[in-house]
Amino acid sequence: MAGTDTRRTGQGSVLDRANPVVLAVVGSATTSATGVFVKLSGANTGTAAFLRCALALFVLVPMALMEIRRVGPRALRLVGMDLVAGLLLGVDYVFWVASIQHVGAGMATVLLNIQVVVFPLLAWVFLGDRAPLRFLLAVPVMLTGVALTAGVVGPGTDGAASGGDPWLGLLYGCAAGVTYAGYLFLSRLGGGQGHTVTPVCVSTASAALAAGVLGALWSGIDLASLDAMAWLWLSLLALTGQVLTWLLVGSALPRLTASTGAAILVLPPVLAVAMSAVFLGERVTPVQLGGCVLVVLAIWLSQRQGTRR
Repeated sequence: MAGTDTRRTGQGSVLDRANPVVLAVVGSATTSATGVFVKLSGANTGTAAFLRCALALFVLVPMALMEIRRVGPRALRLVGMDLVAGLLLGVDYVFWVASIQHVGAGMATVLLNIQVVVFPLLAWVFLGDRAPLRFLLAVPVMLTGVALTAGVVGPGTDGAASGGDPWLGLLYGCAAGVTYAGYLFLSRLGGGQGHTVTPVCVSTASAALAAGVLGALWSGIDLASLDAMAWLWLSLLALTGQVLTWLLVGSALPRLTASTGAAILVLPPVLAVAMSAVFLGERVTPVQLGGCVLVVLAIWLSQRQGTRR
């Protein structure tokens, strides 16, 4: 199977038997609208990050209980790994939403994708899973394409947020990308053990805790000022960006090489630009379209190397 590891992952659920590349691509697509949902909700940094996780638990907890009854409890060692991964994810969400406030959704999404370098590096250092030379050569092409797609070079759809501090946005975005890579690494390490929903549920619970604590200190958790539409957008954020994304990606990552997984997860900024053009009427420039081509080309090159491995 293209781009997949050779180790066995067991039979597991339907998701565990599906093509991991397809799951990862669809999972990436479901997270592409998260920046739009955050902006439409009007919620502050802490509130958006916390509710993204807290609302998702209403769906994930019943699903996890059903899975535990079906396949048995998850090993405590793996639960501990899920908890740590979730703490990183909660911190990532707070930094990412804060970055949006300063530099806009496009640039914040670009900065988040430093995970494409950090994730394979972690796998290389801790697991000996060396990134192939073809992938390393494709990384600059990927990052250039993502930057062009988000409108960093030339006229874009977003630009810096009004009144925002670009340097703070840069700092928050890079911090989000590093913690995001840590979450992906631990999810891949602890996945493929017979549970699909349970690790996502545990990680989401600890992410809600981390986002709630950090968000409360950062901007406060303001639930009283949210109107019905804000709750709707935040609910969609939780269902798509937390439940669907991590059920699909969490099932796929253990069966993908680190470089392939990181390459596929660079798709969200490309898809986000397309969604903004379709649903928000934002103009897509020729420069951005060129960036999309570069990203797809870089992913194809890294996938081709994964096939040979």
